[in-house]
Amino acid sequence: MSVYFVIQEEIHDPEALVEYREKARNSPHGGKLLAMDDAPIVLEGNWHGGRALIIEFDDEAAFRAWYESPAYQEALKIRLAATDSRSALLHGMP
Repeated sequence: MSVYFVIQEEIHDPEALVEYREKARNSPHGGKLLAMDDAPIVLEGNWHGGRALIIEFDDEAAFRAWYESPAYQEALKIRLAATDSRSALLHGMP
């Protein structure tokens, strides 16, 4: 079953995100970027940050293999330092 990595982030250091993207792209993964928006339209409640992303993975094992890999963990440190982020893993419908 597909899973979806959803991120909301307020960017504090855009230049550092360039380095993050380079490292994240070079980490082994099977994810597919489905959506990225720097100005999501908030319909309900309080939204966090100015950017939202949704990345699809074939299953939770594929997501964890990428997210927990040493290569991505190195990149993640850069993203977390450059942003104030919120993220969640959502399971798709069977």
